[in-house]
Amino acid sequence: MTENKNASVRQPAGRPYVLDVRAFGKRPGTSAQVHRTVAAPERLGVDLIGIEKGEEIDLDLQVQAVSEGVLVTGTVSADTAGQCARCLGPVDGAVNVFLTELYAYPASETERTTDEDDVFRVDDDMIDLEQAIIDGVALELPLSPTCRPDCPGLCVDCGERLAVLGPQHTHDKIDPRWAGLAQFTQGAGSVASGPHATDGAGSVASGPHATDGAGSVASGPHATDGAGSVASGPHATDAAADTPEAGAR
Repeated sequence: MTENKNASVRQPAGRPYVLDVRAFGKRPGTSAQVHRTVAAPERLGVDLIGIEKGEEIDLDLQVQAVSEGVLVTGTVSADTAGQCARCLGPVDGAVNVFLTELYAYPASETERTTDEDDVFRVDDDMIDLEQAIIDGVALELPLSPTCRPDCPGLCVDCGERLAVLGPQHTHDKIDPRWAGLAQFTQGAGSVASGPHATDGAGSVASGPHATDGAGSVASGPHATDGAGSVASGPHATDAAADTPEAGAR
């Protein structure tokens, strides 16, 4: 039976994801606990959310020598930041990745029988956790994060966040197929302005020839009441006086 032994694991300067397992001596059963916090040298994650550059990453790992290499298990955790896929607002959170990775010894059976891209390797008594962490974080994070499950997104007309605008936000829209006719619906038949402006019912709205739509001159020296009579002034007449009966009397 192999006796378990504890060994120390060093971290080379300037290489936050690399562990020096030289002390293991390829002795199966030799293990070490790794508890450390490192600063992310670059952003990790997916397009809309990830671990920002410089953010602290907590490593809580067990590193153990086995017959074919060094087995790493444990968790990697960090705070995340990004954008909501619906409204583009800020999204904050955290990610916890559970790692189980074998780093094969050079010339081991695992190293000889496994494609280069399918297994990590011990290189000069060093194991580099970077790619394993990158892959684990990318798989754990959502591709389309949201600031809340029921985020309403952006207004399709003005592009503002609907959560800020409120449920009463609307836009007056005209069907583009009818937009060209809008100018004709603002008073069909009316002349908008000028000396002969009309109100759409045939009346002259104002001016010396203003009429009320029934043929009467609304005001002025020749004002009429629509029945042929001069309403007032020196030429005022009663339309009834011009009838034959009136002349006989």
